[in-house]
Amino acid sequence: MSKKFIIFCALIFVIFVFSGCGGSSKELNTIMLGNEQFDMYIPMLNGKRVALYSNHTGIVGDKIFRQDGTAIPNSSLGADTPFGTDANGNEIVYGEHILDALLERGVNVQAIFCPEHGFRGTEDAGADVDNSVDEKTGIPILSLYENNTYLLPLGAMEKFDTLVVDMQDVGLRYYTYYITLYYLMDDCAKAGKEVVILDRPNPNGFYVDGPILQEEYKSVVGQLPIPVVYGMTWGELAQMINGEGWLNAGKNACNLTVIPCKNYSREMKTSLIRRPSPNLKDMRAVYLYASTCFFENTLVSVGRGTNFPFEIYGSPYLKDVEEFNFSFTPRSMDGALNPPFEGEVCYGVDLRNVPIKDIWNNGINPDYLVSMYKAVTAVRTDKSFWENPDLQGHYWIDKLSGSNALRTMIEEGKTAQEIKDSWKNDVEFFKKQREPYLIYE
Repeated sequence: MSKKFIIFCALIFVIFVFSGCGGSSKELNTIMLGNEQFDMYIPMLNGKRVALYSNHTGIVGDKIFRQDGTAIPNSSLGADTPFGTDANGNEIVYGEHILDALLERGVNVQAIFCPEHGFRGTEDAGADVDNSVDEKTGIPILSLYENNTYLLPLGAMEKFDTLVVDMQDVGLRYYTYYITLYYLMDDCAKAGKEVVILDRPNPNGFYVDGPILQEEYKSVVGQLPIPVVYGMTWGELAQMINGEGWLNAGKNACNLTVIPCKNYSREMKTSLIRRPSPNLKDMRAVYLYASTCFFENTLVSVGRGTNFPFEIYGSPYLKDVEEFNFSFTPRSMDGALNPPFEGEVCYGVDLRNVPIKDIWNNGINPDYLVSMYKAVTAVRTDKSFWENPDLQGHYWIDKLSGSNALRTMIEEGKTAQEIKDSWKNDVEFFKKQREPYLIYE
């Protein structure tokens, strides 16, 4: 082999790397969602009666457009760009929904299943979702979230042969969409129905953090023995649910097919295009949700009833505390009817100026909760910061965190770092446990 040929090959390699062909960034490799790969799954659905588990987020390819029809790259949307607008504040037009795409290709869709917040994603957190009919197609929409349960309506399993799943999640254990998926997989396994997951990136998929849920603390906001931030796509999580034997139907009982994303890797910071639920209004909220959701059902408002829920927090009991000079007043609005502390001025912290990279690097930040617990309990010794427990003695914070350990450590005066260190072993254990089910590097 001549020296000139070796030099030529080296130059080609350098050009290849520095042109981005060998990179993994979202800008250089366009991610292809599972739902775009019609050749991979439409043949599987031919001749089958299909049920679709989806909601307003099931946009094919996450395609978005300006009003004049020109495409908008997802990478142009900033972390503080409100969902539904472009970076300049102009309203976005969304691409084709997966339901329409399936019908256009002759798929026999017999039913639509919807989770908490409904098929259009507008219902309040925890609100019952009624059965309805899709106005455009006439297909029945069957609710899987009523009375804080995830049960299928009677006769629902008789309507279909194959379940297709296409929905955007945010990758946190207390975000309820995956719980509905878990129950659907179990029901399908028991009835011999096939499940096809059209995979999507997890916006919090680049890290794992938080304690693992203990069996005693299973609830409507936690069902699986996974950390708060589990760092997997739904396709990967579904494979783990099946392979670890977490289904009541047994290990590997679900006839599961995953259509993976292309050009996606775990470290990518992907942007969503729509509110996944009414109170996650931009990507900053999606990233902060892992930390600030712990304020739910405490003496602290997390900003429901404002334009920045989960990005701000405060309490009406801190009026005269100099440290908390930021204030806001929750109001009743769509997606947040009768929010906590409605009409009361809350004093606290504004996280909208925290650099996004700091939020990424910190992961779950217990300091928010620790500092507010100290401040509120110092001025309101007559009230429980955690509100009231249920009949089993479990507070809502216990259900969110997966045990009573977080609450107990805060009450004992542990520092945020000591709390964070307490779940390091859980994180390492889970990372090893999930390895056989990972699809993306």
